Amino acid sequence: MELSIPHRTLNQSYSPQSRLCNSPIHRPHRLLLPAHLQRRRLQLFSTHLAAPPMESTAARVSSAAAANGSPSLTENDGGRIGEVKRVTKETNVYVKINLDGDSVAENNSGIPFLDHMLDQLASHGLFDMHVKATGDIHIDDHHTNEDVALAIGTALLQALGDRKGINRFGDFSAPLDEALVHVSLDLSGRPHLSYDLNIPTERVGTYDTQLVEHFFQSVVNTSGMTLHIRQLAGKNSHHIIEATFKAFARALRQATEYDPRRRGSVPSSKGVLSRT
Repeated sequence: MELSIPHRTLNQSYSPQSRLCNSPIHRPHRLLLPAHLQRRRLQLFSTHLAAPPMESTAARVSSAAAANGSPSLTENDGGRIGEVKRVTKETNVYVKINLDGDSVAENNSGIPFLDHMLDQLASHGLFDMHVKATGDIHIDDHHTNEDVALAIGTALLQALGDRKGINRFGDFSAPLDEALVHVSLDLSGRPHLSYDLNIPTERVGTYDTQLVEHFFQSVVNTSGMTLHIRQLAGKNSHHIIEATFKAFARALRQATEYDPRRRGSVPSSKGVLSRT
């Protein structure tokens, strides 16, 4: 016996979903909005089409920095960097400093105690500091200590540039056990050192403690900063010197950081801060 199925039945879908969609109950109806709502919907749609693409956060930060005159630090920028190579008959010194770094310290001056102090500058100043030096340390540490400090000061001078937008002033007191040292500085462009440490011993390890003052005098001379160092307490030579470098690092960090209220202007009533 042969069965026949009507042609219209073969083209009909029997899925429950299609049956619901074709059902008179579930068939969608077009909702007619009042005229004023239709006009509002058209305005919103037109505004959405005309809106510019979203700006990335990094781009907004860069644009804002450019607007107030401050250097813009994007992902491709390495920060404010000074790099110096100083070569004499006595020493060969390379220094690189990033004021906007992450406390990366790679210091090899040939003077172990000085390297330890330079590590304090990087750690507490949040600077990246790379120092490599060779010198006539078979004679003594004097020339290497001096030339490393001169190169650091010159690198700071480079990294600071026109000094727009910075705080300029820094002030910090650092304790280390019984020692307490106060440092106040001004990135004025005018070199001056006022130094008042009473270090009781002539050496810490092999390092001549007279070289501490000479180090800071050399930094001051090439960077163009006014620097005051005062010992408020202390008996241990190592503690006094280390507290000094820590206080200097924190004061320098304050002075080199940006003041957002200054909007990129030079922190001087004269309108300029330059090495004189």
